[in-house]
Amino acid sequence: MTDSPRPPEGDWLGTPYLRFEREGSLAIVTVDRPQARNAMTPAMYFGVRYAIDVVNADPDLVGLLLTGAGDFFIPGGDLAGGGDDDWGFPNLLGMDMAPYEAFRTSSKPIVCAVNGVAQGGGMMLAMLADVTVASEQATFRVPELFRGIADTNFAELLPRQVGPARARDLLLTGRTLSAAEAVDWGLVARVAPHDSFLAEARDALAWCARAAPEARRAVKRVIELQYGRYDRMSMEASFTADEMAEGYAAFKERRNPSWVPDDLDTGGRL
Repeated sequence: MTDSPRPPEGDWLGTPYLRFEREGSLAIVTVDRPQARNAMTPAMYFGVRYAIDVVNADPDLVGLLLTGAGDFFIPGGDLAGGGDDDWGFPNLLGMDMAPYEAFRTSSKPIVCAVNGVAQGGGMMLAMLADVTVASEQATFRVPELFRGIADTNFAELLPRQVGPARARDLLLTGRTLSAAEAVDWGLVARVAPHDSFLAEARDALAWCARAAPEARRAVKRVIELQYGRYDRMSMEASFTADEMAEGYAAFKERRNPSWVPDDLDTGGRL
């Protein structure tokens, strides 16, 4: 199998930074882009979405496990751009490429094994998986507002997951949660020792896959209804606004955005 850019096909997810492996009836997708700390290009986000379609269409597969390599799970989109498969960054780093809706509507179970840093889109995927098992070394953060992104998806879903007060704390302050805090808050389901979290995640997926498929789908459908729908028009408007342009520039230049008052400037990337 070549690593050169080409469309997804079969178990090839269209990017060299995602690995699709079959372990019996389970599919394992590993995000592996160490040179960018697993930051996601549009092709990588789409590759995860495509992997869900592959699993749902394959009678030999019963579920999908998503994890990361190294110290990072998924830190969100690659705001620095570049890479072999950025597909026209930043215009395509949006909701049409992202797998969030596919996570919510997958008929077969999806489990996340969060090995390390989960930020932005990575934290969203951990939230939306049927079960998420976090390593004790995992951390969670939503830095979108510091990038000028009006993430109304988080604003809609996060209060339903952890409650309005905690959602405001996460979204407005950009604080980092430990794995233990994430479980305590109800952000993810389980935390496990780093040397056993992946095995526990596999076991969780196996148990999900043992459930009666149609009954499981009915239960998942009712759970999914609890999240509601986000304001996509407002979110997409922010993608082309001046604040996001400044947020991207500040991220790349490792500085505070210009809207931060001088006396509150931290002297580096937020």
